[in-house]
Amino acid sequence: MSSNSVLTSARYGKDKVRVFRIVREGNWHQIVEYNVTALVEGDIDVRQADNSVVVATDSSMYDLSDPLTDLAKVSPHILIPERFALHLGTHLVSRYAHIHKAFITVEQLRWSRIRVPDGNEGLKEHEHSFLRDGDEKRLVKVEVDGSRGKDSLSARVTAGISDLLVLKSSGSAFKDFVRDEYTTLVEVDDRIFSTSVDLVYDFAPIPIPAPRDPQLLDFAAPVEGQDVGTHAGGIWDVEVPARARKVTLEIFATDDSESVQATLYKMAQRIIDENAGVQSVTYTLPNKHYIPVDMKYIGVDNLTPLSILLVLSFPSFALPFFRRSLYSVPHSHVKTYLFLPLFY
Repeated sequence: MSSNSVLTSARYGKDKVRVFRIVREGNWHQIVEYNVTALVEGDIDVRQADNSVVVATDSSMYDLSDPLTDLAKVSPHILIPERFALHLGTHLVSRYAHIHKAFITVEQLRWSRIRVPDGNEGLKEHEHSFLRDGDEKRLVKVEVDGSRGKDSLSARVTAGISDLLVLKSSGSAFKDFVRDEYTTLVEVDDRIFSTSVDLVYDFAPIPIPAPRDPQLLDFAAPVEGQDVGTHAGGIWDVEVPARARKVTLEIFATDDSESVQATLYKMAQRIIDENAGVQSVTYTLPNKHYIPVDMKYIGVDNLTPLSILLVLSFPSFALPFFRRSLYSVPHSHVKTYLFLPLFY
């Protein structure tokens, strides 16, 4: 039977694998909690009912499930989600001859140390007690590509944050916008600005050394603190996530915003300026609406200044920003493609 569709790829794997790891250095403990998705792609023809190329879930994900050979247990990179994702993807591509690509997504939940009295009228971070610090998450997506051969691995890394809820009660205006017969919004010189920040930044592709040990578990990464200048602002620079978050919060707080999109642009521009290995930045800033309550009906002026506001969940107006080139494709060149994500 003829078809106008073309199968471009077929992937399978495991979604939302929960990982929690404690790294003990004497009395000082460090913890990470991840939600991990691992998908593999290769010589897999899903057009036929053939499972001979399917690596079963308990094999392909033993790195996360088997307590004896658990990569989350033995990996020295577990505390750095970018490196852990690269380690896992490199291992999966290297281990199976017919697997050419691995796609790893790591979502890190935010835990912070509890601060306690230090005995000197100050506070200190507790050695092994933590609090769940909001809904903010750190996100990492990695593609490890072995299609050019198991000794010629390369990787692409995308990282960022999501669900970072911020609000400023002043320092934002909205005026001089298009007005037509549908417009009811009043121009304002000062208003509440609140959004849930989603930030994504893409690194330049990097080569990955192939593991040489019998179990193919080795993963070579620069030692933290060494050759910092060589890797500054790139994927091996462990300070990039902190710098990107700091830029986001600083500019949000200090920019006297007369245009949300201009504030967003300042954030993206500064992240690229401060991190040489970052190729593109994407922000999505959906508005969180706080509507002033008109209380004149009871003789109360609630508008100057604003005090009581009604919180709305919907609708939200998303403001995405993409620092990358977009190329148009003639319609005559467009084909229909079919993408099949498979989960076993």
